[in-house]
Amino acid sequence: MERAGAGRIETVSFAHPRHVPQMAGAEEICATLTERSFSAIGLVLNERGLDRALGCDLDEINCVAYAADGYSLKNSDAPAAERNAEAAALVARAKTAGRRVSVTIAVDGAVPPGHVADMAAVFAAAGADEIALGDTIGAGNPVAVERLVPAVIAAVGKVGVRCHFHNTRNAGYANAVAAVRSGVGALDASVGGFGGSPFSPGAGGNVATEDLTALLRDMGIPTSIDPWLAAETGTWLAGALGHDRAPAMLGRVARPG
Repeated sequence: MERAGAGRIETVSFAHPRHVPQMAGAEEICATLTERSFSAIGLVLNERGLDRALGCDLDEINCVAYAADGYSLKNSDAPAAERNAEAAALVARAKTAGRRVSVTIAVDGAVPPGHVADMAAVFAAAGADEIALGDTIGAGNPVAVERLVPAVIAAVGKVGVRCHFHNTRNAGYANAVAAVRSGVGALDASVGGFGGSPFSPGAGGNVATEDLTALLRDMGIPTSIDPWLAAETGTWLAGALGHDRAPAMLGRVARPG
C-alpha cells in the first residue's frame, strides 16, 4: 500500500492476543517497518496497549472511545464512561511522548449527534490531533452521517475529523461520500474490504480501499492512492488469507487501457 500511495497506514493493533489472536505480533511487525514513507499508526485500547505502542517505532497512536455502553461492554468489558476517561488519559500520555494522536469514537447504532459532538470536544481539548467517527457495526446511513459530521466538526474547531465505515448493509460507500461532502478530511478503508469485529458477529468488513478510491476519483475528489495498485494488493491478500476472492469489486475486473 505504500507503493499505491497511502500516506497513513494503521499497521498494528495492540489488542490482547488472547482475545484477538489475529492481532498478535504487533511489536514484531513494527520492527520490520524501519524504512517507510508513510505515517505508521498503532491502535491502542488501554494503558497496557499504550505501554506496548510507545515501545515501538510508530508515528501515530489511535485510541478508542465509545458513544454508548453496548459496544463498550462487548469490546472492553467496561461501561463507556470508564473507558472514555481512560482514553482521555491515553491521549495525554501519548502527546507527552511526542506522538500524533487520534481518537476513534465507536458509534454502534443510533446515538444523538449532540452527545457524540460533546465527546469529540472533550478529546479535542485533551489534545487529540484528530477525531474519528467509527460506524463499528455498519448500521449508519447517509442522512445520519450528514447530521453527525457537521455537529462534530463544529465542536472540535481546527482538529481534523475522519470517518470509518463498515459495509454490513451495503451503505458504507454512500456513507463515505456523505462524509466527504459534509467536510471530513480523511476516510478509513481496508485493502480488499476485509475486516469486521470479533465482538459484533455478522458485521461486515470495512469499505474497500480500492473500491472507495476508484469511486472518489471518478467523482473528481482527489486521493493519493492508486486504486488499481490497491486492487492488486487486495487480490494478493485474499489468496494469503485463503479466500477465493476479496470482498472488494475492483480487483475482479480488467484494468482499462
